[in-house]
Amino acid sequence: MKLYISDMDGTLLNKDKEISSFSKDVINALISKGGYFSIASARTAATALKILEGINLNVPISLMNGVVIYNTSKAEYEKVEELGHETSKKIISILTNCRVNGLMYTISENRLNTYYECLSSKILRDFVDERIKKYNKSFERVQSLLDKINKINKIIYFTLLDEYEPLVKVQDQLQDLAGIETSLYHDVYSEKTYLLEIYSSNASKYNAVKYLREKYYFDQVIGFGDNYNDIPMLKACSQFYAVDNAVGELKELATGVIGDNNSDGVARFIKLNEDK
Repeated sequence: MKLYISDMDGTLLNKDKEISSFSKDVINALISKGGYFSIASARTAATALKILEGINLNVPISLMNGVVIYNTSKAEYEKVEELGHETSKKIISILTNCRVNGLMYTISENRLNTYYECLSSKILRDFVDERIKKYNKSFERVQSLLDKINKINKIIYFTLLDEYEPLVKVQDQLQDLAGIETSLYHDVYSEKTYLLEIYSSNASKYNAVKYLREKYYFDQVIGFGDNYNDIPMLKACSQFYAVDNAVGELKELATGVIGDNNSDGVARFIKLNEDK
């Protein structure tokens, strides 16, 4: 069996952060004919599912850089990789020392929760405001993330948004912390904004693809992406195609380069490949 799996932002999504009607039609046609399609994104379920409305997904999707596998048919998290309390405390201590604020994600009773202490920058405020207004996502402000940790179970993810230099400083200080993985990359929608995401070393787009391949018996996986955090996914795929707007390193590693995200590059490749 063959699985197509695509990143979202900068790959399947256009500049308006949407999936075009053409792309949705192509994907649904693939699925209706017995094909398989999934997603491997850094997004959470709250925003990804809203964007994916109208696509009849038939395979669980990988979210938050492989931290969770979400089963859309059952509306539940099928697999979750946790950070652990002690690791999370050390992460928060480093963020405090670097004077960088961010978002902490947890899961409780199949619900994703997001906490923050302070939205200290316009970049962070805009990120939160967009998700509240566009996706009806909820965020909870707390006095102390450290205090909150003692009252919750599954801590899974931290997201930081800032300019490049402050995030590199944080990433450097996190290097010696065991059990974590970090992903630092440019925000495709903002010239000066970067994201630093922190999660369990057991989680990655590579491990997510491996999990889907093994659990659902796919012998061929064809992936699509645009950014540095898609390189792990590339390594897990039988074939991998970078969209034309992708970063240079990904293009060099990819099986080939297809049309850009504003030209339905992924959908046009699938249509051409399936019509052969």
